[in-house]
Amino acid sequence: MSTSSPGIRLAQRPEADALLSRSPLAALVGMLLDQQVPMEWAFSGPYTIATRMGGEDLDAHAIAAHDPEEFAALLSAKPAVHRYPGAMARRVQQLCRYLVDEYGGDAEAVWRDATGGKELLARLEDLPGFGRQKAQIFLALLGKQYGVRPKGWREAAGPYGEAGSFRSAADITGPETLAKVRAYKQEAKRAAKAAKKTESK
Repeated sequence: MSTSSPGIRLAQRPEADALLSRSPLAALVGMLLDQQVPMEWAFSGPYTIATRMGGEDLDAHAIAAHDPEEFAALLSAKPAVHRYPGAMARRVQQLCRYLVDEYGGDAEAVWRDATGGKELLARLEDLPGFGRQKAQIFLALLGKQYGVRPKGWREAAGPYGEAGSFRSAADITGPETLAKVRAYKQEAKRAAKAAKKTESK
């Protein structure tokens, strides 16, 4: 199950999307960064990190071994990689250290030999910085856009695995679908706020 997809449009920047298309580690790091910032910003992050480290791809060994203060400074330089570059620098390094320790630094090994959706979801949930929801979204992304489809992947991805849904990064294939996903998220936030108000009455 090799991971590549020439049609990735998550960053909405050709050079950043090209990296996401060919690099399993870039895809994982982009997913890690995808919180509290616009999705395009998050998924542009791997390209920015790679460029600032002087490479054409991310290297788990190099990131894991990098001086933490220097790595934080690298993510904090303007334009910053994330709204919280210091905290995210720590998380990216934690993820890469885990990949080095558990998978020899090979990000694709997380899913390459997974025999089923449940096993793959469990592996993703074990990654530092990946809770249940993030793991399910990334599993859906792998299935929908990277062709990584172990048996039961849609079920393991929960609602994010549904065909024709526009819930998450897994469903973004260009500006139109990005707008649909953004609208879905805004509506979900509104519904959550309304439910909280109802509860507090």
